[in-house]
Amino acid sequence: MLDRAEKAAADIRSSIISGQFTPGSRLSEQALGDALGVSRNTLREAFRMLTQEGLLVRRPHAGVIVAVPSLASIIDIYRVRRMIEVQAMRAAPPRHPAGRQLASAVEAALAARAAGDWAAVGTANMEFHRAIVSLADSARLDRVYANVSAELRLAFGIIDDPEYLHAPYVDRNASVLRAHEEGRSGDAADELDAYLIQSERTLLAAYARRDRDAAR
Repeated sequence: MLDRAEKAAADIRSSIISGQFTPGSRLSEQALGDALGVSRNTLREAFRMLTQEGLLVRRPHAGVIVAVPSLASIIDIYRVRRMIEVQAMRAAPPRHPAGRQLASAVEAALAARAAGDWAAVGTANMEFHRAIVSLADSARLDRVYANVSAELRLAFGIIDDPEYLHAPYVDRNASVLRAHEEGRSGDAADELDAYLIQSERTLLAAYARRDRDAAR
């Protein structure tokens, strides 16, 4: 059952990363079990795994809920992102195969921006950063970052303005990619580091505004 539970957990995690499951939403065991084609026991084991990862919470009388990230968790997420992504970019050779994934993600973001589809821009941005981690050629880091990506998507999902969150980074992703392709890995890493600091500040400011508005 463990392998099936791990597969179910991976499918649910992917749905969180894609934005299909939003923060605070309740997951129906019956509906989700049917959709994934797994038994209730298998699904409950998958829920247990994702609860340990901080992606789900179980509440009395409410069942399993998609987690709502805290400010402290966002700060920690970005700390981990800088440790992993910046170093992966700094050490990456310019012709690494993951560069094609970086380029595809930038192209997808540009097309989505032109179409005004900011949710798709956000998805392309997530794929860009996943590809950065792939530059490290570490299956362990890939697994760690899958969880970080899911938590990050939940943080983004709290803010009901995807254009505000994602618009500034389409061109910055393209700039990081260009530096990487030109063999300027150090410049790409430095730009990525500054970019992640700005992204963290933007998200924290959006959270602060949301909390002020809720208090009124």
